Amino acid sequence: GHAFVPTYQKGVKGKYQLVVKKNSWDSLKRKLKQITKKTKPHSFEERLKKLAEIWRGWINNYRLASITAKLKSLDEWLRNRLRYCIWHDWKKPERKRKNLIRLGVDPDHAYAWSRTRKGGWAVAQSPILITTITLSRLRRRGYESMLSYYLKMQPTIQ
Repeated sequence: GHAFVPTYQKGVKGKYQLVVKKNSWDSLKRKLKQITKKTKPHSFEERLKKLAEIWRGWINNYRLASITAKLKSLDEWLRNRLRYCIWHDWKKPERKRKNLIRLGVDPDHAYAWSRTRKGGWAVAQSPILITTITLSRLRRRGYESMLSYYLKMQPTIQ
């Protein structure tokens, strides 16, 4: 699952860095996608626990590789998947409206967004859910980002 690629710095030759192969990334994303399917009957806490089991083991395995940028984009994608699951769990327009109001959206906008004809994935990436189901709110529910865990697990160079 690991590979070496040359680092490109002006005037420096023969330096390599450790990276993760593409099929390992694809495998991780497939597993995360399987858990965050909207039709899986898991509570939000169960879903977070199962996700953490998978990505913690994966990051511990690949922690020596330089994967910061890819983890950041994968984190954004995973947060959108979680927002999608939350939106789907609310099911009915009236429940969506009430929950949006609880999250601080004014009633007129909450009514309009609860009855949108956009699909759940489009709503999950829209400003309405990104500004209401924020990273801090997800953290309060138990979400930990993969990037922060990876940075914690980095070996200290002496």
